[in-house]
Order: sequence, then C-alpha cells, then structure tokens
Amino acid sequence: MSTSSKPPYPRRSGNRPSGPSSQQQGRGRPHTRPEKPAPDRTSPELGPDGLPQVSLLRRGVERWQGGHPWIYRADLNGDPGLPGGEVVRVTDTRGWFLGKAFYSKHSKISLRWLSFDDVAVDADFFRERLLAADRLRQLALPGEKTYRLVHGEADGLPGLVVDRYGDFLSVQFLVPAMEQRKALIADLLQAQFNPRGIINRSDVGVRNLEGLTPEKGVLRGEHPGPVSFDEGLVKMRADLLEGQKTGAFLDQRENHVMAASYAHGEALDCFSYVGGFALQLATRARHVTAIEISEAASAQLRENAAANKLNNLDVVVANAFDFLRDAVDEGKRFDTIVLDPPSFAKNKDAIPAAVRGYKEINLRALQLLRPGGILISASCTYHVDEQAFEDMLASAAADARRRVQIIERRGAGRDHPVLLNLRETRYLKCFVLRVL
Repeated sequence: MSTSSKPPYPRRSGNRPSGPSSQQQGRGRPHTRPEKPAPDRTSPELGPDGLPQVSLLRRGVERWQGGHPWIYRADLNGDPGLPGGEVVRVTDTRGWFLGKAFYSKHSKISLRWLSFDDVAVDADFFRERLLAADRLRQLALPGEKTYRLVHGEADGLPGLVVDRYGDFLSVQFLVPAMEQRKALIADLLQAQFNPRGIINRSDVGVRNLEGLTPEKGVLRGEHPGPVSFDEGLVKMRADLLEGQKTGAFLDQRENHVMAASYAHGEALDCFSYVGGFALQLATRARHVTAIEISEAASAQLRENAAANKLNNLDVVVANAFDFLRDAVDEGKRFDTIVLDPPSFAKNKDAIPAAVRGYKEINLRALQLLRPGGILISASCTYHVDEQAFEDMLASAAADARRRVQIIERRGAGRDHPVLLNLRETRYLKCFVLRVL
C-alpha cells in the first residue's frame, strides 16, 4: 500500500463558479458528478504479479480503508470479467494498491479481505492463518478438546469454518475461493492437527448465494458416528454428519455451562434441541421441563439425560410458543427459564416479525417467573442487534408489569472471536435477567 500522506481523493482547486449558473448548482457550491463504474470487462485486468486486478469506486475504497472486510458488487469499478474464486489484487481507480481479497461472482459480497499487504496467498499463507487461529484457542481455552478452530473472517480465513470435536474436525467451505482450495485446506488440517477424520458439512443454504451446491461427506479419514464431548459436568453427543451446524451449537457452550450456576427450583427450557441448556439446568434445579418440537431431537435429549443419569428432566414435544401461552393461562410458575430459539430473521425484511416473536416468548416467560426468578434469553439473529434485543426485553418487561435486573450480557464463546467492523461476527446475544 502506498505510504503517501496525500488523501486518496484530494479536493479540486479552482474558483467558485459565479453568475446565474451558480444559483442552479446550489448557492455557489461546485457541482459534483456522480461516480460511474467503468464498463464491464470481457477479460480480466492483470496486475504486475499476474493476478487479476479489481478496482474500487470511492465508496468501496472508504469501506476497505475503514476496516470492513466485505466489498459489495455496487462498489466495484465495473465487472472484472472473472468466473469467481480467484485471489485478486485490490486497487482504487488510479491503480493504487490496497490489498488482496477473494473474489465472488454470484454473491452480492464481491470481495472478502485477505491482506492489506502484497503477499503471496499460497499454502504457507493458509498454514500460518490456521496456526494463528489455533494459538488463540490454546491461549483462551487451554486443554480444551472441543471448540471452534476457525471462525471465518474473524480469523482472516473468509468462507471457512472449522470445528474440533476431539480427534475429529468438521469443516464448512462457504465461498468459491475456499471450495476451490478444499483439498489444500484438508491437507493442511491433516498435517497440522492429525485428526482421525475430517467431515465436510457444507450442506448450508448460504452456498446457494455463491453459486455453490450444498454438500456433505467425509473428506479425510473415517466417519466417527456420534462423538461425545464434555460441557462442564455434562457429557454431550454430536452427530458430525447429521447434526445441526457442524454437529452441535458450539457457540453456546460457555453459556450452557453458565446456566447451571443460576439454575434453581422449577426450571423450564424452551427450544431445547438435544439439551444443551436443559441438561445443565438439571444438574442444579429441582426439576426441569424441556420443550422441543422435533421428535428426533427430543429422543436424543432423553438419551442424553439418561446417559448423564439426570432423572429430574421431562421432555415435552410441543411448539414453545403454544406451551408458553398455555402455561400462562394455566397459572404455572417457574424459578428458572431459558429461551434459546432458532433465528427468527434470515434477512432485514423479517426484522419486525422477528422482534414480535422475541417479545412474545419473553413476555410470556416473564409472566411465568416467580419473584427472584432467572430468565436466560438468547438470540442468534444478527439482523437484530444487541441494543434492539435489549429494547425488546425492556418492552416485554413493561408489558408484563415486572421489574427486571440485567445480571449479565453475554455473546458467543471465546472460540468465536468478534471481528471489529464486522457486525455479523457478533450475531449471538445472551442476557441473564432477574425478576424483582
């Protein structure tokens, strides 16, 4: 990157226009023409190192220099004429070098940041990024054997997710550039971590936005079947080929363990899945009712409870919205309630409906809690940010006519770092509330 102290877009010099035309242009202010992208290319422009070169319009340059790792298609200086999946040189319209990025042809996100420096993006580059990601986990979670090893952009590896379950790795390749380097990444993971198996869990809808087909299977080694791992005092099981995400909800692991410290009395866990929260509650509460709409997940939850010898947990197959409404009507009361629903908003248009859904379940939960009761309320919808979620909780408390304390504001675990300037990596909110 150039070290020139000049601003990238210096102001034009010259006298202020005068006369009648100046009135038409806004009381003497010079007229600025809107910036237009260059014509689309049929063949890519190449940089001095032979890599394709993509230039940004002013808004894209400002976004890049402001630290956001994504550049949208509208901020490119024309279509670069590339099939997608390339490592490209990024420049401004004058050709000044800005860095290197992955290019996507089909996604609205055209560029994903790799480096501000003119470095080779080769096997050594990816090897060092993987090692750096693992060093963070060893520092933050020493001795842990189950954790997120790579968290995409937050670890400088856009479009790559790697979760470790003991001797097995579960991987997602989410963008064309990572898909095309799938064998390289698998080889590097095998060499560095020597897993017994590497499972490909790229069966996610986001790949459709990138022009990729969802897929899953065994990349290296053996298929383990369900694997066991510890969460605090509880032993969990995950199916790396068939389970949610890469097998389990690792982002909530630290919150699962935290929940046990607040559990007491009669407890309720809604949207339980296979028991991440419910099992923890059962280690401390007198009795736990777990609500899960899926028959298969409910069966797994019962097996997990039996494996942990937790006899104080009942599983109810039901819609959590219906259960909460009926429980209020029936005058039931609880001392501890957990709400951990799936995402309610897949895009910005769904935000109002999502907030209404969150308010309904939180309002019902607050009505069900005894004085001194604890509500642990979570949201994985990144379109509803932390402030909006807190505002919703305040509105629900007001409508429930309950005075409520915030005890903790939490997010994903330490193995899910948040990248400054990329709000999407701070998607998980988890509030611990107490009713007065």
